[in-house]
Amino acid sequence: MKIIATYNIKGGVGKTSTAVNLAYIAAENGYKTLVWDLDPQGASSYYFRVKPKIKGGSKKLIAGDRGLDGLIKATDFENLDLLPADFSFRNLDLVLDARKKPTQRLKKLLAPLAKEYDFIFLDCPPNISLLSESVFEASDILLSPIIPTTLSLRTLEQLKKYIKDSKLKHIQLIPFFSMADKRKKMHREIIESLAESHPDILETVIPYASDIERMGWERMPLGGYIKRGRSHDAYQALWQEIIRRTL
Repeated sequence: MKIIATYNIKGGVGKTSTAVNLAYIAAENGYKTLVWDLDPQGASSYYFRVKPKIKGGSKKLIAGDRGLDGLIKATDFENLDLLPADFSFRNLDLVLDARKKPTQRLKKLLAPLAKEYDFIFLDCPPNISLLSESVFEASDILLSPIIPTTLSLRTLEQLKKYIKDSKLKHIQLIPFFSMADKRKKMHREIIESLAESHPDILETVIPYASDIERMGWERMPLGGYIKRGRSHDAYQALWQEIIRRTL
């Protein structure tokens, strides 16, 4: 089982669309896949038409009073399940802080699912917190979408420094460009310059495109309503690049 967290300190960079679309592609390729929507806004849950509600909320979940398997919902897509968000997740930091070894809680909760899933995607809220520390401990891969802007690049450097300072040697940070508009000179220049100075950035670039924005209207992954096109091909290429780098 591989646990992939889509994460960035900055919001609005395409974390949820990445988690949802890559999970769909993994499932389409025959991998048993789960998305855990950790963001209290519940965007992943919305895309999969699942009500963002967990009975007992985050407190009982983190306390271990309920296992994750009883909370998992099937989606409309074969091999693809969802653990929906709950608005109480906004208090996850407080709930975790009240537990012993708080940064190990997510890892412990996910461990029993190893025999059931090939991939688990964690759709994470944007911040550095006790929850994100727990995500880092639980994950094998930290997939970080970055917009080709100076502020977004700054958050990548902050994230790299945090991982190094925290000695998180088990986790593989994989950044890639998201929501890129190659009609903009600045976007083109940043993509070109960063590819040279940061060889760890994936070659695949996810475009800023209307068909991705349609996900909120269609309430499904991109591949659920289109089968070809620039965005669809980009996510397919991104998945193949991740597979080549990590497996």
